[in-house]
Amino acid sequence: MRRIFLIGYMGSGKTTLGKAFAKAAGLEFIDLDWYIEERLHKTISKIFAEQGESGFREVERKLLHEAGDFEDVLIACGGGTPCFFDNMDYMNQAGDTVFLDVSPEVLFRRLKIAKTKRPLLAGKSDQELMAFIIGGLEKRLPFYSRARYCLSGERLESRSQIDESVRLLSALLSGDKQIENEIH
Repeated sequence: MRRIFLIGYMGSGKTTLGKAFAKAAGLEFIDLDWYIEERLHKTISKIFAEQGESGFREVERKLLHEAGDFEDVLIACGGGTPCFFDNMDYMNQAGDTVFLDVSPEVLFRRLKIAKTKRPLLAGKSDQELMAFIIGGLEKRLPFYSRARYCLSGERLESRSQIDESVRLLSALLSGDKQIENEIH
């Protein structure tokens, strides 16, 4: 029985690496935001609009615990998931937590492309977007740093980079000490 929780800032590659790793490892893949939308039959934006952030975070916590009870699963968490309630403690107790660490510059490049799909980023200038990323990382790093493992999410742009990241994550989770030189 295996549970893996991928955490990190939006745009860090949790879904990209999560899908590839889950497939290679024979695990079920769950994107927590998608899971919430499926269970509530509403978009995350609509839940935020109706219930506010505090209402959304309550729903997120409940469904994190629900999905976290599944066996042989990899859960790609929302960027804020580890930062509320006892979520980080819960994930560390329930399975392996992996923080995908990505520089603000790489996040900026990725998120600039995806701005229209992310309501929190829509309408931000380049300067505002970079300031938003840096501020968000500063607030969230104390939570992210509590993950059991840390892996660079910088190289997830091509199939070969994704495959290499899957290999590195597999070695990291299996306790391969030699891999530590390669992960950052």
